[in-house]
Amino acid sequence: MKPIFANSAFVTAPERLVLRKGRWRSLPLKVRYGLFRHPEAGLVLVDAGYGPRVVRGARSLALRLYNALFGPKLVEDGQPEAVLRQLGATPADVAVVVLTHVHADHVSTLDLFPQARIIAKTGLLAQVENRGLWQNLNHGVFAELLPKGLAARAADVDGFALRDAPLGLGRGRDLFGDGSVLAIDLPGHAEGHYGLCFAALPVPLLYAVDTQWLLAALPEERQPGFPASLIANDRQALAESARRVLAFRQAGGDVLLCHDPGQSPYDLSEVRP
Repeated sequence: MKPIFANSAFVTAPERLVLRKGRWRSLPLKVRYGLFRHPEAGLVLVDAGYGPRVVRGARSLALRLYNALFGPKLVEDGQPEAVLRQLGATPADVAVVVLTHVHADHVSTLDLFPQARIIAKTGLLAQVENRGLWQNLNHGVFAELLPKGLAARAADVDGFALRDAPLGLGRGRDLFGDGSVLAIDLPGHAEGHYGLCFAALPVPLLYAVDTQWLLAALPEERQPGFPASLIANDRQALAESARRVLAFRQAGGDVLLCHDPGQSPYDLSEVRP
């Protein structure tokens, strides 16, 4: 049950912004989302990447400004519909969507999957639905990208049983009851941010999502400081999450980040469907 990760868009940023002591060269950061087929649960999507709702069409002024600031360039053949077609599937075949957090680059194509079961932090989803516009924007959340009533149809990730993760990672929520995929809390980047540990792989994989932008930034001395640190929801918690991810990697696990520009053996471009 090896997951694959597609790239929905590129966002360009100076290396020095996301890597301490990095150069001023521009880096094309990826915006990954994942797919895997669970033997019982079926086809599972991990987040939903960037989609057209962010870059064109009817949008709020706030979302237009966000798009102007980050300038994501969509990868058309990396959009979920195109990737699913390549894999011989359609959005209707996606049975489960796991939301690691609710920033725009992780939820923008959620509207393609109205029939899918959602796994998320339901308390957070309820907060987003009940908060005002400016409160959500203060947390980097655009409620307009979330389908109405999402909290009501979601299963709470914190309601799943706890199980020990491999390589000293700690405990995680067993999403499918077989120990194959564990949700690991990695706080600091955003409200409710968590990663996924694919514990049953020959070499366990931790998809650490946005714990850092670059794998090279995981060692403490390379973590970006100001102004990149301003984006963090909790800088101290983010630093601790980064230390845990680094320790997992040093213990022999694989780590994948959402935005790292490097090629990974889990990237769709490296995997034959």
